[in-house]
Amino acid sequence: MPASAEPRVVLSARGLKRDFGGFIAVNNVDLDVHHGRIQALIGPNGAGKTTVFNLLTKFLQPSSGRIELLGRDITRSPPAKVARMGLVRSFQISAVFPHLSVLDNVRVALQRPSGLGVQFWRSLSALDRLTPRAEELLRSVGLDDARNRSAGDLSYGRKRVLEIATTLALDPKVLLLDEPMAGMGHEDVGMVSDLIRSVARDRAVLMVEHNLTVVADLCDWITVLQRGEILAAGDYQTVSSDERVKVAYMGTDHG
Repeated sequence: MPASAEPRVVLSARGLKRDFGGFIAVNNVDLDVHHGRIQALIGPNGAGKTTVFNLLTKFLQPSSGRIELLGRDITRSPPAKVARMGLVRSFQISAVFPHLSVLDNVRVALQRPSGLGVQFWRSLSALDRLTPRAEELLRSVGLDDARNRSAGDLSYGRKRVLEIATTLALDPKVLLLDEPMAGMGHEDVGMVSDLIRSVARDRAVLMVEHNLTVVADLCDWITVLQRGEILAAGDYQTVSSDERVKVAYMGTDHG
């Protein structure tokens, strides 16, 4: 993206801190997530990446600091409200309904934005009006050929693709992906990388990912955490050449 076309910030954190009974898991983290960009949060095990995700999505409340989504303060907002505003996350473990069809997994996800999620008295036929949008989403992620298969019969990589389709059903403005490539073979990694690149064209994507080859290929901006604090930030070339990052990952100074 040209430097002159700097995208807008849609999610930001300032001075984000979380302690657990004296243990500081996240300390003074500043983060800006931009529309149309793929950004990564990386760091060695225990660096605080998942805690930051939990703070941003309000599964945890910060001890101090401020979080804004689309210009609105969400620091004390509950997770459900934040999700309705357009901040949606996936988890490390694939979360699909294995005994439902691929199509029905997406139709279930569409119930909430369509107002059917709380209309428990409606008949199952009410879901039929969600089918065209569900089929559109499946085509967009390359799963239209599997619409009638049980989700549990999909390969691991295609289950992750289905999970992304169900998150897209919520029409997110900001999509947080927690280790989307975990446990995947090379072919699946390429498929999901292409999907994430496509998804990010009209929304912001922030991902936690251990596969640095994926990070180098996909991400416009990378924030490196160590012991809950930001160690470095920049494009891949900048952070990968930072001696402090090398020490954090390798445990020794190769400079």
